[in-house]
Amino acid sequence: MSNRGFTTFSKKQLAVFSWWHESSPFCSYDGLICDGAVRSGKTTCMSLSFVAWAFYRFDDTSFAICGKTITSLRRNIITDLIPRLRELGFECKERFSQNMIEVTMNEKTNRFYLFGGRDESSASLIQGMTLGGILLDEVALMPRSFVEQALARCSVSGSKFWFNCNPENPMHWFYKEWIKKSEEKNCLYIHFLMSDNPSLSAKMIRRYESLYSGAFYERFVLGKWVAVDGLVYPDAAKGKYTLSPPVTEFEKYYVSCDYGTVNPTSMGLWGLHGGVWYRIDEYYFNSREQGVHKTDEEYYSELSALTDGKSITAVIVDPSAASFIECICRHGKFTVIPAKNDVTDGIRKVQGAFRDGKIRISPSCKNTIKEFSLYRWDEASKKDTPKKEHDHAMDDIRYFVLNVLNDANDGFFVFASDR
Repeated sequence: MSNRGFTTFSKKQLAVFSWWHESSPFCSYDGLICDGAVRSGKTTCMSLSFVAWAFYRFDDTSFAICGKTITSLRRNIITDLIPRLRELGFECKERFSQNMIEVTMNEKTNRFYLFGGRDESSASLIQGMTLGGILLDEVALMPRSFVEQALARCSVSGSKFWFNCNPENPMHWFYKEWIKKSEEKNCLYIHFLMSDNPSLSAKMIRRYESLYSGAFYERFVLGKWVAVDGLVYPDAAKGKYTLSPPVTEFEKYYVSCDYGTVNPTSMGLWGLHGGVWYRIDEYYFNSREQGVHKTDEEYYSELSALTDGKSITAVIVDPSAASFIECICRHGKFTVIPAKNDVTDGIRKVQGAFRDGKIRISPSCKNTIKEFSLYRWDEASKKDTPKKEHDHAMDDIRYFVLNVLNDANDGFFVFASDR
């Protein structure tokens, strides 16, 4: 399989491949838990080993492969797994309508059903099945109810559990209940680092090391279960990313907006020049401090003033601000994008955009700069969430990065045409 990137294997990868075999000292374990750094080679080895074990032990049996969503599961595992299996001589037939792959080898056939464990309601999808084993990829991103329901389906004699994840918060239920109690659960626990993937060059490792900072560096590069704390954007708070925009016409303009009635409303005007998006200007209104509230029409007038004389590609708006979105559309001047609003993922991508030089903040955006020095992680939370305070410009910056820099609008636009 060298043409697909396999040359040699590390000791940990070989352990993943063989732990279930009767010649292995680990064969009596009921499950395997692999966690650690990104790109450490654990996912590919685990998925191949899972199928090999299924055919070593069973015939005409159902199994489950689970990810956070079916889309992420196909992207992270299935797209790569099927060609590798075919190279090894397996026959694979995808039944897309059933989210199932029928795999045959040496007159044995087993079925591998695909499931997404996105939220609490996902548990009902797998209910009622009888499984010979289950592979849970990105298990730390799945709700506990789904995982426990999925494990309960493994009632066939000799069934085993396979868990794979990158580290999250050390208060996470999976870390506390499975990784910390792996011996009690009779599971083999293998912790991966990037150095455990022989196919990853030193140059590529340095590249991945440059992608993260702070707690996310410790998690995704060092493979540690650590909590995020302190300022969300400490370098921005120090002024590292504050830069006067060039005095020129920009190639393209966007506005990002976090809308509030009682809470502040924040709008940022963004301009693209030389591959860098500058937050050129802002509008920020705190009704509590001012002692007055503004209507949707008044905020629309402020939007028009902020963008005066500029051709705006789109206005990206807080998706919960239905009345303001309707107001903008009614005027027929701007295209509106209801923002994608994934907080933790958005923060990571904003951090990356700052670090990679893709966004910069004008010194004139004083309220934005003030929020950078106040926006903190909620250390009391069991999840990676920032405190819900001093976050309005922070939210609109996140909307911009998620929807423009990462092309994350999935084609969902609200168009407002001239009348």
